[in-house]
Amino acid sequence: MQVTWTDLIRVFGRIGLLSFGGPAAQIALMHRELVEARPWLTEKQYLSALSFCMLLPGPEAMQLATYSGWRIAGVRGGLLAGLLFVLPGAFVILALALLYAAFGQVPLGAAFFLGIKAAVIVIVLQALLKVSKKALVNWAGYAIALASFLGIFCFNLPFPLIILAAGLLGAAFLPKDTEEIPAPGLKAGQTLSTIAVWLAIWLLPLLILWSVAPDGLLTQLGLFFAKLAVVTFGGAYAVLAYMVQEVVGTQGWLTTAQMMDALGLAETTPGPLILVTEFVGVLTGALQGGVGLALAAGLVTLWATFVPCFLWIFAGAPYVEWIAGQSRLSGALSGITAAVVGVILNLSLWFALHVLFGAVETAAFGPARLAVPILSSFDPVAFCLSLLAAALILWRKWDLMLVLPVLALISMGWIGLFG
Repeated sequence: MQVTWTDLIRVFGRIGLLSFGGPAAQIALMHRELVEARPWLTEKQYLSALSFCMLLPGPEAMQLATYSGWRIAGVRGGLLAGLLFVLPGAFVILALALLYAAFGQVPLGAAFFLGIKAAVIVIVLQALLKVSKKALVNWAGYAIALASFLGIFCFNLPFPLIILAAGLLGAAFLPKDTEEIPAPGLKAGQTLSTIAVWLAIWLLPLLILWSVAPDGLLTQLGLFFAKLAVVTFGGAYAVLAYMVQEVVGTQGWLTTAQMMDALGLAETTPGPLILVTEFVGVLTGALQGGVGLALAAGLVTLWATFVPCFLWIFAGAPYVEWIAGQSRLSGALSGITAAVVGVILNLSLWFALHVLFGAVETAAFGPARLAVPILSSFDPVAFCLSLLAAALILWRKWDLMLVLPVLALISMGWIGLFG
C-alpha cells in the first residue's frame, strides 16, 4: 500500500483538527479514519496498538496516532502524525491561555463548544459499539470489560491495577488463535540506541535549563512536567488529581479556580486533554513574568510532556505485532483490549453526564462512589443538540467536518436568541 505524504498530512491534520472530546472520542475518530474510511490499518493492528498504548505513560490517543504514522511511513510518519495530533490544540490552548491571563476569562461563547460536545457524545458511542463488537469475542471478554468499567466508574481503582489484572485474566481465559509472527529483526543495540537518542532529545534541554538557572521557573516547570510524563499511566484523567494537588497546593502556581478553568478549556479544544499542562505553563509564566516568559513556559511544558511519547513509541513499536503473535502475550493484549472497552465506556458516560447536566455530584453506596447527575440541572438544549447530532451522524451519514461546525453554529444561534 502506497501512501503519499500529501495523504498523510491531510488525514492526520484532519484528525488533529477534529480531535475534540478527550481520549475516548479521539480513539473513536482515529478508528473511523484509519480503519473504516481507508485501509491503512487492519482492525487487529489497531486494537493491538491501542492495547499497547494503554500500557504506556502519557496520552494514549497521541501515542496511538504516533504509532499509526510509524506503521504507515516509519519514523518520519510517526513524527508527522504525532505532531499533527498535538499542534492544532497546542496553538488554540496558547491563544486561550494568553487571553485568560490578560482578561481573567476567555471571551469565547460557551455555546460554540456546547454544540461540539453534543456531537462528540454521539461519535464516542458509535465507536464504542463498533470497537466492542470486534474486541469482545466471548464471555471472558465481556466479563473483563464489565469489571473494568465498574472498577473505574464505581470504585475509582488505579488504572495500572486494572490493566495488570486484565492482562493476567486475558492470558488465562481468552482464546489464543494467533499465528506466530517472527521477532523483529532488531538487535538489542538498535533498541537501546533509539532509547538513548530520544532520552537525549528529551532531557538535554531540561538539563541545560537546570545548569543555567536551577531555581528558575522554567527549570521548575520542565522538571515537574517531565516527572509527570513518566507517571501519567491511564492518560490525563488518571493524573489530574495529582497535578492539581502539586500545581495548586505544593507549588502555588495557580488557584483551584484557575485549574478548573484550565481543565474546562482543554476539554473543549482539539488535541489530547493533557494539553492542560500547556495552559498551566503559559498562565504561570504570564502571571510571573509577562508574555515572553509565558511563551517560553508553554514551550518548555510541551517539550517535557510530549517528547517522551515519541521515546516510548519508537522504542516499542517494532515489537507490537510480535507481541500480538505470541499466544500468552496475545491473550494478555486481548484482555487489555477488553478492559479498554470498559475504560471508554466510563469516559463516555462521564463525558455525557457533564454535557447533559450542569451539575454532577458523587454519591456513596457502601464502598462504591458513583457520579450522580443533579436532575434539576438537566440541559434540554444539549440533549436536543445530541439528538440532532445522532440524526446527522448515524442516519444521514454526514461528514464530521460538516457536523461539528453546523452543531456549533446552531448552538450559538439558539442560545444567542433564547438564552
